[in-house]
Amino acid sequence: MDTWKKRTKAVHSGIRRSQYNEVSEAIYLTQGFVYDTAEDAEARFIKAGADEFIYARYGNPTVAMFEDRIAALEGAEDGFATASGMAAVNGALTSMLKAGDHVVSARALFGSCLYILEEILPRYGVEVTFVDGTDLAAWEAAIRPDTKVVFFESISNPTLEVTDIAAVSKLAHAVDATVIVDNVFATPVFSNALEQGADVVVYSATKHIDGQGRALGGVILGTREFIRGTVEPYMKHTGGSMSPFTAWMMLKGLETIDLRVRAQAATALYLAEQLEADGKLANVIYPSLASHAQFALTMAQMQAGGTVLAIDAGSQKAAFALLNALEIWTISNNLGDAKSIATHPATTTHQRLTPETKAILGITPGLIRMSVGLEDPDDLLADLRAAIASL
Repeated sequence: MDTWKKRTKAVHSGIRRSQYNEVSEAIYLTQGFVYDTAEDAEARFIKAGADEFIYARYGNPTVAMFEDRIAALEGAEDGFATASGMAAVNGALTSMLKAGDHVVSARALFGSCLYILEEILPRYGVEVTFVDGTDLAAWEAAIRPDTKVVFFESISNPTLEVTDIAAVSKLAHAVDATVIVDNVFATPVFSNALEQGADVVVYSATKHIDGQGRALGGVILGTREFIRGTVEPYMKHTGGSMSPFTAWMMLKGLETIDLRVRAQAATALYLAEQLEADGKLANVIYPSLASHAQFALTMAQMQAGGTVLAIDAGSQKAAFALLNALEIWTISNNLGDAKSIATHPATTTHQRLTPETKAILGITPGLIRMSVGLEDPDDLLADLRAAIASL
């Protein structure tokens, strides 16, 4: 198994077959488990074995299969599956932080991530310093001897800034800080964040891992000591674990994630190149466009730009008109789906931010986040060009 490539791991890793020797993974829809004796129950509560379970909030065979498979795909020792992507972000951070701790975070983040760092953690005495994630000098200046955690998105949502995982990790590890990377936009297909220095990786499995708009989910990945010693006690007592049925859907999603994400990223690059060449938009942003500020870093770090591009129509009025003129693209706020989705971040996912903060983050009134699906690339391009021509 250690020699398998990612696509093989995504299909075969972590399988636990029952006595019936089924091909497709079994769904264990149970909240509890039976013990042969009272002594067995006592022993399991003291320390459960690798294939022993106590309660679905603590663990479940189907959930364990998903955790093992995504850990194998990511190159992590272990993983803990959560009820949503934000449960993963919150669990990774809150399980290890206490009053008086210091966190350094990139400022360009998904709106709910910003809420945790700006609003929730400071309520409990955690100090958070925000920096420009693309500026290594800013990271170096902000990281202190007492910094406990460094947090960033490998590709930021929605402006697609790319952070240098290896360089920031080196700065963090110099003071023994833990590096937590939200890797949603990079995906497990293209990213090797743990190899590049990250200690912990979190995903919203709702996005590319499911990839078909069916369920919420998340996962925290890292060392076995961190996952079972720090994350699991916090998550099992606060109730943020994944359901067995959701885990089964995520297992099915992993079987095709490599094929889906590579096709979506190829289409995203094609659309970005064509729209940039057309020259009819205020801006086209995609990490593997040569015009992107972190193009070289993108290619060195993940060899592809991911499944999402951003375009700027110039104003909110023009952005709304463009969105309303689209026929194939769906107006929604998810990403990583088989269906192409267009989002206006300034009025939806990042709506609560002040105009000043939006301006700092590059979330302009005309910005549209375009999550590329599995439709024909030329159909998607024709739809976009028709919408742009209607402005």
